Amino acid sequence: MTKQAFSLLMSFVLLAGCAGGSKISRSAAAYNNYQEDLSYNRITYPDLPKENSIAPESNGPISAEAGDPVDADLEQALTSFSIENEERGTYNGFTILVYSGVDREQAFSVRNDLYNTLPSEVKAEMEYEQPRYLVKVGQYLYRIEAHSLFHTIKKDFPTARIIRQRFGKAPEEEEPEEGEIIEGEDI
Repeated sequence: MTKQAFSLLMSFVLLAGCAGGSKISRSAAAYNNYQEDLSYNRITYPDLPKENSIAPESNGPISAEAGDPVDADLEQALTSFSIENEERGTYNGFTILVYSGVDREQAFSVRNDLYNTLPSEVKAEMEYEQPRYLVKVGQYLYRIEAHSLFHTIKKDFPTARIIRQRFGKAPEEEEPEEGEIIEGEDI
C-alpha cells in the first residue's frame, strides 16, 4: 500500500512540475514600439577645432621644399629597383600544381587527362625534378589570376593547389626600324 501511495505521489509531483512550465509566446508585433535610450552611456567628445583656427608652430613656417630630399632618394631607389628587375632574367609568379609524385605513368596519365579537360589555349606541362614528376598548369603573376582555372581543375583533381613559381622571361623581340626590310616579308 505504501508503494502505491508513494508512486501515486511521485506521479502527481511529476505531472504538477510539467504542467507549470507553459511558455509565454509573443509575436514580433508586440515589440514594434520598443525604445531604449542609451545616450547616457555614450561617451561624448568635444568638437575638433577648424583648420584655420590652429595657430602655426613657433618653429617658423614650414618650407614647401621640406620633402624634396626624401623624394629624390625615393625616386633614385625606385629607378635602381626597376633597372635591376629589367636586367633579371626571371620573375616570381604562381602556377597550379596538379600532380607531384614519383610515379612516371601516373604523371603522364594526369597530363593526358588535363589535355582533355582544359581549354585549348591552356597547356599542361610536365617537369622532372629528381626524384619526382610535376604536372603544372599556367603561369600567372598574381594568385588571384589563377583561381578561376584552379577551381575548374579542382573538380577533377582534388589534390591540385596553387604554388609559387619562378619563371624565365621571354626574350623581347626588337621591332624593326622604319624602312628596314624583314626577311621573308613581301613588299
